[in-house]
Amino acid sequence: MERILVIGANGQIGSELVDALAAKHGADNVIAADISPASLYGAKIYEVVDVLNADRLAEIHDKYDITQVYQLAALLSATGEKAPLKAWTLNMDGLLNILELARIRGEAGKPLKVFWPSSIAAFGPNTEAVNTPQYTVMDPNTIYGISKLAGERLCEYYFQKYNVDVRSIRYPGIISYKSPPGGGTTDYAIAIFHSALKGEVYSCFLEAQQSLPMIYMPDAIRATISLMEAPAENIKIRSSYNVSGMSFNPQELTSEITKNLPNFQVHYAPDSRQAIAASWPQSLNDEAAYQDWGWKAEIDLPALVTDMLKNVKVAN
Repeated sequence: MERILVIGANGQIGSELVDALAAKHGADNVIAADISPASLYGAKIYEVVDVLNADRLAEIHDKYDITQVYQLAALLSATGEKAPLKAWTLNMDGLLNILELARIRGEAGKPLKVFWPSSIAAFGPNTEAVNTPQYTVMDPNTIYGISKLAGERLCEYYFQKYNVDVRSIRYPGIISYKSPPGGGTTDYAIAIFHSALKGEVYSCFLEAQQSLPMIYMPDAIRATISLMEAPAENIKIRSSYNVSGMSFNPQELTSEITKNLPNFQVHYAPDSRQAIAASWPQSLNDEAAYQDWGWKAEIDLPALVTDMLKNVKVAN
């Protein structure tokens, strides 16, 4: 029986991952954890945990006899640029604490499977932008991206040196109606729906033609759990896998929205996030994920827009 700890459970991915894991493994076997004093999403078991506190992590591990941990706590791209030292500390020391916990518990005969999310932010301005391959130039120029690239190397190191079963996905922009934008450069693709359904003109902080790889949350959750359930011998990449759902730019997204809301308008006012987006891939090659563990996206742009308009309207 799996006993699963999700750290960063109140975040965009964590909140929906907890629900999916609880449905699959039983609510009693999923422990939601975050630094805030209460769960925002009604998890059955919730613990206040600071991922920077290694003793507290060990305490929670032993209390629940944890077999899997999803370490999702992080400062995202745009937020991280405002507080780079805080971002580095949280993103790197948090991961290192989890990897060390897995190493120590593994040496004691209690193996701990680890999931940690990387990001397209690990790429950079000299990365091949279109159909970005699994292995390519990686020269990130944000503190978030630098921490993700360093984290990928740490994950691979702990697998090779200590046999820690760590797995990772390079998430593209993730779109969800269940949680508000969280400080990421791709979050325009969530905020735009809220403006559209309120009858507002949306002010977009990216240029109209700035394409980025994206994925709808149900596909992102499915990819994450599928990777963690794959046999260890199938996981050939221990840094992080490219995974993508679709690619589009703000103008293409707007065009799809206006098929449903013809009067919707967007005003373009690029800010500092445009420079970040311009350094990232426009599309991803995720063939390695397909070959190793059968990943394939199911949701395209029209289906995403239809579902977002339906569900954001309910939320509002």
